[in-house]
Amino acid sequence: MEEGNTNHSRMPLIGDMAPAFHAITTQGEINFPEDYYGCWVILFSHPADFTPVCTTEFMTFASMMNEFKALNTELVGLSIDSLYSHIAWLRKIRELVWKDIKHVDVTFPLIADISMEIAKRYGMLHPSNSSTATVRAVFIIDPTGMIRTILYYPASTGRNMQELKRIVMALQKADCEKVATPANWLPCEDVILPPPGTCGAAMERVDQVYDNQYCLDWFLCFRQSNCAPCDNYHEPELLPYPSLYPSRSRRNYRIP
Repeated sequence: MEEGNTNHSRMPLIGDMAPAFHAITTQGEINFPEDYYGCWVILFSHPADFTPVCTTEFMTFASMMNEFKALNTELVGLSIDSLYSHIAWLRKIRELVWKDIKHVDVTFPLIADISMEIAKRYGMLHPSNSSTATVRAVFIIDPTGMIRTILYYPASTGRNMQELKRIVMALQKADCEKVATPANWLPCEDVILPPPGTCGAAMERVDQVYDNQYCLDWFLCFRQSNCAPCDNYHEPELLPYPSLYPSRSRRNYRIP
């Protein structure tokens, strides 16, 4: 096991570089995150092979592979089971039918971490929960190898894969356009502009009116989406998004 440069005395946090490791997986050996530079990665752990909730998660992830690929996003799973247990479980998953998911192949790598070194390095083991099974941890890592999101789910609760996809899309939107996304944001909805940093800029922000911007107040200004209904990943806007109304660009927007 190769040591990375990250301080392993604490769990990695958002903004840290992802701890480096070499691992054996169901798709061969990987060097992480080196092999994935240039791509987004969802690194996730599951408690054990052949468990019911994990099985539904892997079936769902596998069924969404093309959706994640379209977002330049790779999936990497991990548990402390052996490589041969992983292979047997993934072969069994191929035989299963659940909802509209039928006979899927899990083609993303699943790390065998029997020594628990990687799990410990990423804080995937929570001793009060179990000292021998990883929790449902999720690390979303950007193309530079930086950790951008960390999520933990209890053993009884399956992850929402659409939410993980939404987070990746929101991060990509924020990075590309230097904006933030509001609560419950979906693709093709309006985004939040960075707040002004001075009194003068705050006054200028509310005094100026642009066709594609509107403000609720000086610190809360939005930019309209220019998505069309036929765009990929389009979702209908819901209240209070102003594109439901003919006059979207007026200052100090309020719902009638």
